[in-house]
Amino acid sequence: MNEKDPIKVMVVDDHPMWRDAVARDLAESGFDVVATAGDGDQAVRRAKAADPHVLVLDLNLPVKPGVQVCKELVGHNPALRVLVLSASGEHADVLEAVKSGATGYLLKSASTEELLDAVRRTAVGDPVFTPGLAGLVLGEYRRLATDPAPTGDPDQPKAPQLTERETEVLRLVAKGLSYKQIAERLVISHRTVQNHVQNTLGKLQLHNRVELVRYAIERGLDDE
Repeated sequence: MNEKDPIKVMVVDDHPMWRDAVARDLAESGFDVVATAGDGDQAVRRAKAADPHVLVLDLNLPVKPGVQVCKELVGHNPALRVLVLSASGEHADVLEAVKSGATGYLLKSASTEELLDAVRRTAVGDPVFTPGLAGLVLGEYRRLATDPAPTGDPDQPKAPQLTERETEVLRLVAKGLSYKQIAERLVISHRTVQNHVQNTLGKLQLHNRVELVRYAIERGLDDE
């Protein structure tokens, strides 16, 4: 995706008025709304044809549920970013969305400005969550993650050694902060943050920031 090109977005929701309103807001703000869909099957077909950068997806869809749509489309195209826009803030729904490949999760009570910002951040791979939900997801993953095996257990994969600063950056990434926010908080440059993340990706042999977040969550690195 060229930075000068508009971000291609697809909106999936079974309520026509809501779907049209979101699509209109996005289009008026400079996004290229390449498709919309009202049910799960239609969403999968049209997304594969339209090839959006970001999928704004409701979970509660007829024919095929949103988590299945997400799983299929991310499996088909790992570069696709999925921002769930849902009326539900239930633990199980948020967790399932993230596990199925969603990059972010926003409640429908969010303002138009919050939605537009979330789509922009999702497009560049930033994990985005409605305030409060980020902590919920981190807590749930930490609870579900297996307890560390006793030291010396040969079956326990050894965590790669990260520097204190890399761990600090990783912890803030897990909390959903953008590179810019992390740079401001740690009083370092945006480029330095990117370098730390890239170094961490190399050490962990992970391919994108979503996996980086999941690693941090599973290791409990979001703890203060």
